[in-house]
Amino acid sequence: MIAAYVLLLVPFLGIAFFGLTGHRDDTGKVNIGLNTFSFLASIWLAVKVLNVGSLYSADQAFLIDSFNVYLIMLTAFVGLTTSIFSGPYMAHEKELGKLNDRRLKLYYSMYQGFMLAMYLVLTTNNMGVMWVAMEGATLATVLLVSLYRTPESIEAAWKYFILCGVGIAQALFGTILLYYAAVQIGDSEHALLWSVLYENADKLNPDILKIAFVFLLIGYGTKIGLVPLHNWLPDAHSEGPTPMSAVLSGLLLNDALYAVVRNKMLVDGATQNNSAGLLMMGFGLLSFLVAAVFLHRQKDIKRLFSYSSIEHMGIMTFAFGMGGPLATFAALLHMTVHSLTKSAIFVTVGHAAQVAGTQDIKKIRGLIKTQPKIGWGLLIGTVAIAGFPPFGVFTSEFLVLLATMHSYPWLAPVLLLGIGIAFAGLFRHIQPMVFGEQPEGQLPVKANLWPVFIHLGLVFWLGLAIPDFLANWFSQATLLISGSTPL
Repeated sequence: MIAAYVLLLVPFLGIAFFGLTGHRDDTGKVNIGLNTFSFLASIWLAVKVLNVGSLYSADQAFLIDSFNVYLIMLTAFVGLTTSIFSGPYMAHEKELGKLNDRRLKLYYSMYQGFMLAMYLVLTTNNMGVMWVAMEGATLATVLLVSLYRTPESIEAAWKYFILCGVGIAQALFGTILLYYAAVQIGDSEHALLWSVLYENADKLNPDILKIAFVFLLIGYGTKIGLVPLHNWLPDAHSEGPTPMSAVLSGLLLNDALYAVVRNKMLVDGATQNNSAGLLMMGFGLLSFLVAAVFLHRQKDIKRLFSYSSIEHMGIMTFAFGMGGPLATFAALLHMTVHSLTKSAIFVTVGHAAQVAGTQDIKKIRGLIKTQPKIGWGLLIGTVAIAGFPPFGVFTSEFLVLLATMHSYPWLAPVLLLGIGIAFAGLFRHIQPMVFGEQPEGQLPVKANLWPVFIHLGLVFWLGLAIPDFLANWFSQATLLISGSTPL
């Protein structure tokens, strides 16, 4: 478990370092270095899990298994590539006068604080600590959303804080109910350890767990962005710095869904039915359809892709709720390809807004003529996230559709309709932004776009063939989540 401790220690030291030293010319490079160490620690951890199996700390405070280890590695990778992009991006924002050294100090400190919270959510074995870590992520992102200190960004930050604060309070009540159910059957000292709860799930009071899951789904579902709990997400994306949008869509939403799935596994064991899954399917399908429609109404490019994130989180929630090996495997794959694709898209979106000097969709034109890499990056990213073959999003959505046809065939046409509506909503906006007439005086900006094409290259690869080690992770996690094998 040394690798897990290193993973948590590095961002903790990063917070202290940036807080004490402030912003300097090499701060962006230090941020990259810290995230590189975190990524190497995640690889170390993944190799140990592949070779040994599930890992516990001596006091069982931390658990690394086939479900969370690949998410840890994905989180570290996206955190690293986003830090590489954010260096020149934030420097350009400073040149424009939008940020000063004090705010950049806050940005880099909270970037590491956010990463620490994400790693803690994924590695902890304690459901109470998981709740605390999610609350920590909320506080870090509130400060990032309000970084520009404009009236709009402050309003978005307060909206995010209030809505997610109310949501996380629901999750706290659900966690308390979970504890109440656990102390009735054993040791109160270890009552919130997930591994203990999982081993004794069949002994837990099913009625209490059903009520707890309602609160947990509403609470963590607010962080996922499930409709009608989603209103904070478009504002947070549109008003905060673009690197924050990349990690928010690519990481935070995944971690909140991870928390819901962990709790679903407990409810499934207690009730011996899929009542929790049906609730997830309902929220997921509603989110998917509403977001697909709202894509057509957007005027801000960041809000456009934030609704795309809501759409895809709805698909994942629906698939995890459906259960079964195929749907679960598809959901895990979709988590991966969505994180890679959406973080890449937000990188290009940030630079596109800098090129055009606005986030207004109608005023962003001719990107492929002004700065071809940005134009092509945005176009390929949109093609990928819309589910075109042979990108990995097509593969995962196709698997979700197959699972739906097998278990709930009457819902398959609804999924196809939603995918078609979302496709039309994206491309009615993207085509003129990329290929439209170039505005007079529009100039390129300094941009580091190789992380974009690495992400999209990986998504393309995953659409053609899933590597054996990744397929093994997904298969083991699928068996664990579906309850087909012991932990």
